[in-house]
Amino acid sequence: MKPLKNRPHVLVFDSGLGGLSVVNALIHSRLGVDVFHLADTAFFPYGEKPDEALILRVPTVIRAGIEATSADLVIVACNTASTLALDVVRAQTQIPVVGVVPAIKPAAVLTRTGTIGLLATPKTVTRPYTDQLIAAFGAGKAVLRHGAVGLAGAAETKLAGETPDPHIFDAAIRGLFDQKGGETIDVIVLACTHYPLVQAELETLAPYPVTWVDSGAAIARRTAHLLQNQMDQGPTALRSGLTTGGADEATRRVLQGFGFQTTQTLNVESQL
Repeated sequence: MKPLKNRPHVLVFDSGLGGLSVVNALIHSRLGVDVFHLADTAFFPYGEKPDEALILRVPTVIRAGIEATSADLVIVACNTASTLALDVVRAQTQIPVVGVVPAIKPAAVLTRTGTIGLLATPKTVTRPYTDQLIAAFGAGKAVLRHGAVGLAGAAETKLAGETPDPHIFDAAIRGLFDQKGGETIDVIVLACTHYPLVQAELETLAPYPVTWVDSGAAIARRTAHLLQNQMDQGPTALRSGLTTGGADEATRRVLQGFGFQTTQTLNVESQL
């Protein structure tokens, strides 16, 4: 049964629970919308899956999520999915689609030393799309990249109420600051929506204070612009958290603890 609507429905999609950092941004911006979160738990983590499989899967899962939630706008809150399948998703849907990309542009404005750290998944740091962003918005800046292994999983572990392996955070920080020129980094781009969820752990290990940048606020502004004539004046409401299988029970507990009113499993395998 589709949910009843009296204001816009926004579907936040991610491979896991990283989209919750975007949900936080929507809440902070007080957008008058109903929010649904869809975690593709049956295929998490995306960073370890073949590109071809993701290009096929992501649009299919998102279409099923739109159908289940009567969404008026979808946020692809996953850098991997956005860089691979955003155009395909837009071609296959009739509603606005907001993607997420590494926040190189604002980081280039904020840096005073001219050295930016880019913390992303191993595949994201090497994608041509990332190269294009740096060329377009980071001209004249030194962008030191590091593909963090296990950091998204550490965020999921933290959300589940467990203690992540501290070596994961240490390796992520050292991967940036131990590079040649790393001692001049003054801005770090968190180029995965999972990473803001563990920013506090990363900050503790940084050798000195830096500015941390993610895409959450920009996504909230873009959502507000696209839905500006439809939103009401009430606060953001968390309606339902959806999953596709996998570690469903643990994920549902996190979604309920985060504030989603209901949870449900979305069967998409038959559509693939």
